[in-house]
Amino acid sequence: LKYDRDDARDVLERASARETTARVSAGAVCKRFLREFGVTIGSHVVHLGGVDASRPKTMPATAELNALADASQLRTLDRDAEQEMIARIDAAKAEGDTLGGIAEIICDGVPVGVGSHVSWDRKLDGRLAAALMSIPAVKAVEIGLGVECARRKGSEVHDEIDPDETNARAGRVRRRSNRAGGMEGGISNGEQIVVRAAMKPISTLMRPLGTIEMKTRDPAQAVAERSDVTAVPAMGVIAEGMTAFVV
Repeated sequence: LKYDRDDARDVLERASARETTARVSAGAVCKRFLREFGVTIGSHVVHLGGVDASRPKTMPATAELNALADASQLRTLDRDAEQEMIARIDAAKAEGDTLGGIAEIICDGVPVGVGSHVSWDRKLDGRLAAALMSIPAVKAVEIGLGVECARRKGSEVHDEIDPDETNARAGRVRRRSNRAGGMEGGISNGEQIVVRAAMKPISTLMRPLGTIEMKTRDPAQAVAERSDVTAVPAMGVIAEGMTAFVV
């Protein structure tokens, strides 16, 4: 209605995953450029279709992270959870349904000081959140502890700091934990940047939902067409590109 189109497919195609191919391509160039400065980016699936994947106690370096994720059909590091995820995907496919999930994006090597605490539009966390939220079907973004911060006391949320003369990239200090996800006050703090993007289930179902006929306003059924049961693993790769573009 807003753009006076007479075919909803014009909107569907522009808002589909095909729109993200340019982002992945541009993001790949950005990732290669960032690598020259020691900045690397990876991702893995931490939730899919109601199944949580266990996160390693010690997160591997991004190069190893990507290798481990790529060895998985669903780009997850938890092989036991992966089997349950696959079972959920098969069940959803049989029912003509779709599944959503969460991908975690890790960015290593970002020096302290990227972003700004002064201007709202230059805050690194705000720009990352906006970039990831712009990916089709992404409905929520978490940084560090994310929503869990609201459930804890301040002493359980904020990261304590120790001096570390060997850690020049982080201003010669080191945090005892990384609950902030590598950003404080809109600025990178030298720790690993940790962001999660939550994707809703794909809206094109083989079992169509109720809608209306746009011209007559009469009740109707949405068009049923073949689509992926889930695109969460691919979304993680898109999110890597968007993260690289922002950083």
